[in-house]
Amino acid sequence: MPAKVASNTSRVSPWLTSLFYPLGHYIVLPFYFGKIEITGQEHLPKDGPVILAPTHRSRWDALMMPYSTGQRVTGRDLRFMVTADEVKGLQGWFIRHLGGFAVDIKHPAISSLRYGVELLLDKEMLVIFPEGGIFQDGEVHPPKAGLARLAMQAELSKPGLGVKIVPMSIRYRPRIPRWGSQVKIAIGAPLSVADYANGGSGKKEARLLTADLEMALKTLDES
Repeated sequence: MPAKVASNTSRVSPWLTSLFYPLGHYIVLPFYFGKIEITGQEHLPKDGPVILAPTHRSRWDALMMPYSTGQRVTGRDLRFMVTADEVKGLQGWFIRHLGGFAVDIKHPAISSLRYGVELLLDKEMLVIFPEGGIFQDGEVHPPKAGLARLAMQAELSKPGLGVKIVPMSIRYRPRIPRWGSQVKIAIGAPLSVADYANGGSGKKEARLLTADLEMALKTLDES
């Protein structure tokens, strides 16, 4: 199993999550948004290694994820993959203690990917925004290759691990959320990474997995 890298360690602080997430769940989100509709929660695995792969439309998504998939729904903590720019200063302290870990999107370090693999080997639930950034044009953008490669690396390093990728669509009406906006969160059936890990090097299989994830995201976003 890969060793943890000190520069990328993060943890879930029980006292902080018990304060922060209920605040968002019961006060911030219901006050700011007019209606939040969630479908497909039955698709969320209650155990085993999982990557939640939502579309990324707003910074509000960081609260929408625990609201729709976190402790109160699955009994599980979320581990967010975030950009390196987000883990600086006080904000960075909060992110790291809420389970976030940083990746330089433009120049991803091997240590960052290893840490993500380690979390999957520990059967954690990761949140990775596959499009790699926030897009508010109403379109699903092609997923970056890193998500599938990370999932494949974990599955191939321990056959039978059972990594699942759950596609998700988060949509706001209007597209740029404001007070009173409507939110629709659709959760799709998981993709089983083992179905793509057929003994090859993983590169071809990762491309196929990425293509299938994109198709699943588009289907959800149009529903």
